[in-house]
Amino acid sequence: MTTNRTQALTGAGTGATAPVPAPAGVGETVVLDVDEVGGRVERTELPGGLRVLTETMPGVLSATVGIWVGVGSRDETDAVAGSSHFLEHLLFKGTGSRSALEIATAMDAVGGEMNAFTAKEHTCYYANVLASDLPLAVTLLGDLVTDALNTAPDLESERTVVLEEIAMRDDEPSDLVHDLFAETLFGGTALGRSVLGTVESIEGLTREDVDGWYRRRYTPPSVVVTAAGRVQHQQVLDLVTAAFGARLSGSARPAPLRRGEEGGATTPARPTGLVRRRTEQTHLLLGSVGLGRLDERRYAAAVMETAVGGGMSSRLFQEIREKRGLVYSVGSALTHYAGTGSFSVYAGCSPKRVPEVLRLVREELARVAADGLTAEEVARGRGQLRGGLVLGLEDTGSRMSRLGKSELSYGEYLPVREVLDRLDAVQEEQVRAVAAELLTRDTCLAVVGPYRESELDRL
Repeated sequence: MTTNRTQALTGAGTGATAPVPAPAGVGETVVLDVDEVGGRVERTELPGGLRVLTETMPGVLSATVGIWVGVGSRDETDAVAGSSHFLEHLLFKGTGSRSALEIATAMDAVGGEMNAFTAKEHTCYYANVLASDLPLAVTLLGDLVTDALNTAPDLESERTVVLEEIAMRDDEPSDLVHDLFAETLFGGTALGRSVLGTVESIEGLTREDVDGWYRRRYTPPSVVVTAAGRVQHQQVLDLVTAAFGARLSGSARPAPLRRGEEGGATTPARPTGLVRRRTEQTHLLLGSVGLGRLDERRYAAAVMETAVGGGMSSRLFQEIREKRGLVYSVGSALTHYAGTGSFSVYAGCSPKRVPEVLRLVREELARVAADGLTAEEVARGRGQLRGGLVLGLEDTGSRMSRLGKSELSYGEYLPVREVLDRLDAVQEEQVRAVAAELLTRDTCLAVVGPYRESELDRL
């Protein structure tokens, strides 16, 4: 259950030594990177604050384009929880010039794929097409983002779909436990809420709530358009300019980088969270508050986490699955947000094995906190991250995504070769230091399975 560790290593972070270039003028295109690992990366800020980034990959025949909006569930209040995700659904229901069927038909006719996802801090609408169909993809996505109708009848029909999605999450314990862990760790804050919202909040959303969210939040300063593949930067600029039209005007500049509050609380909101279910397996997440996205120690933390629970050679996998056969799945994950994050260990096992599995996890984390990792483990962790980073960028979609997250989450683009250099620079002492801090923080435990609240105190 390990997340993509390389996504957190995109930006330079607070410990960067390279000089930060002066912001480019509006309309000025800057070449951010040209190397053998990636393609040609270029960036332009258009009038009104919208940003366009492209990566030209001459060796492919396809293109992926994404329109990113710097708004997610973290921006919501309790009253409108789930509205960002609800809106993501609703935008596909029709625009001023196209019905939902016409949108789907146009994309299917060229064999492309169009979809979207909502996260805690951003939303992305994307399409993967043949390079020759890039104009269609930008036109359709631009239409969704700028001219959605968000009608009351469409909202009512999609409300049922979103409620079904929540029910589907509730029926899948391995998914439910992750939302439960966030709630247990971050409590009643926006980061503690599910991106999906709750049944109560979704049932209470009105057309004014969702359309108002759209009108207020989907503005050029919050928008980043990224494209990767057989694309030319000027071509994408021309297509985006046509798609956004008169909205690209005025003196507004891009929305400031979301930074959060570094050095905030490091104690979980509560020690345990439980959803009691008659499941064959008990699903567990044990973890603590982690590092913020811009923390310079994230490279060392990534190496540490990889060696602890990041693969078949990791300590947790070897100790709990290979040696003892107690679980099918066990692994760790680092998650980064602006100003905070989490470190967690997931395991799924028979209810009777839960005490032993948790004991072994805690003992292993305590050993790493006290003694650090061996030189061999650090080297292996670096190598695993290096390979995962490069292999994960073999398709246009992953490169498009990397551009969007670089701009929205880090405020700059870091070339792949520089990320690799930073990983190579991680030393045993740095890993030991970050392990001693992260792995000694207070933990919380989220459990989905046939347990009672009174039994959690003994785990």
